[in-house]
Amino acid sequence: MGCFSSKPDDASAIRRRPASIGEVAVFVPGLRVPEPLELPPPPLADCLPRRLTERLAVSRTRIASMAAREALAVSRPRWRAITQHGGSTSADLVKALEEYLPVVLGMTKDGSELEDKIQFAWMNQEDDAEETALPSAWYEVLSVVHMMAMLRLSQANSLLLPKTSLEGYHAKVSEENKRASVEVFLKAAGHLECAMQHVLPRMSPEKRKGLPVDLSEAVLRATCMQALGQAIDVQLGLAIDSPKATLAVKRRLACEMVKCWQQAHESIGDLPLLDGWGEKHRLFVKWKHIEAKASIICRFPFFSCLSKLNQDNTILQAAAYYYHGLILDEGNSEKCHRMAVAALLSAEEFLRESRTACEAFHAASPVSRSPVLWGSMKYLHDKIHKDSSCKVRINKDLYSNVDRTTHETAALALPDFVVALKPEEYRLPLTDSAASAND
Repeated sequence: MGCFSSKPDDASAIRRRPASIGEVAVFVPGLRVPEPLELPPPPLADCLPRRLTERLAVSRTRIASMAAREALAVSRPRWRAITQHGGSTSADLVKALEEYLPVVLGMTKDGSELEDKIQFAWMNQEDDAEETALPSAWYEVLSVVHMMAMLRLSQANSLLLPKTSLEGYHAKVSEENKRASVEVFLKAAGHLECAMQHVLPRMSPEKRKGLPVDLSEAVLRATCMQALGQAIDVQLGLAIDSPKATLAVKRRLACEMVKCWQQAHESIGDLPLLDGWGEKHRLFVKWKHIEAKASIICRFPFFSCLSKLNQDNTILQAAAYYYHGLILDEGNSEKCHRMAVAALLSAEEFLRESRTACEAFHAASPVSRSPVLWGSMKYLHDKIHKDSSCKVRINKDLYSNVDRTTHETAALALPDFVVALKPEEYRLPLTDSAASAND
């Protein structure tokens, strides 16, 4: 029961590492896909409600077929954008998962003896094991909610890939897509938060030990913070484009973004991730963590700090120095201007390192490439060198006296803002009566 209706090649293609995944605005660490449902042999199978097994088999077969195709599309984001013409196969899959979830939850009701009677198997992407099978309905719930989050991230990636308009203008991301992507990011974060708070705690310690790294609490938390960090990045880009947004607003957004990527980096940094999707996921988080810190430095120029993958603390200080330099440069003292020059020089240096880090991420297998720059990154890349050169030229006498190590050694803390953006709350649906039926 519950076998793929898609081509046999699909399953093996999902397991194989793709050579290239094209342009990446939002990294999606592959898509876990359900394996055929295996029912226990008699007489154990005779104890299972027939209506439940039929519903599980039919729903899971449909989801497996749709997910196998969608997993291939995740690695071809441009193909998705070209062929869907406004439609969304991922939205159809999310709907199918939402319809399936109540049936599985019916097996988890208090007093139910069905929670561990059926073994559910899923193909992994970031774990050494190709697949993980556990006799746990909560494992199935966790896998379904995780897939829903990954589909949201895939949708956000499609929204944020620059597209050429019908008029033939340069490729860009529309403001409508930017705002829509923020909502999608918050939905993804909400699914992951639900998984951590309401699903993982329902699994026994023994069952949690058997989970693949894809579903570990550390990876779930890292991906949740990734979604929030990228949502704030989009907001920062919108603030840069708005003449009404103040420097204080932009600085706060940049500081909040750093906090999100810092937490993501701490969660995923030491995990035993598989080469390929797993290692590329780690590189993406490290790159964006640095990039975010650069944005603080640069709320104008300092977005460059973002890419210094191996000197996170230094980058963070550098970003803070940029902000501090902008504020001090409004003063009239020689010390203020010297600090401003030092901050801008740091920003330019970190920009070069950011480019190197970006190249390292895209070169990691499966190879990828950056879309056309837009939003906060485009603004900062354009401004850093220009502002740095201008400031040094104006303050040539101060530049000659700038201690190149001052901005790295001075103790300067970033403002500690609470992240204002919150995941969109996702609640598990009500259970389906199929699991309690006796016929």
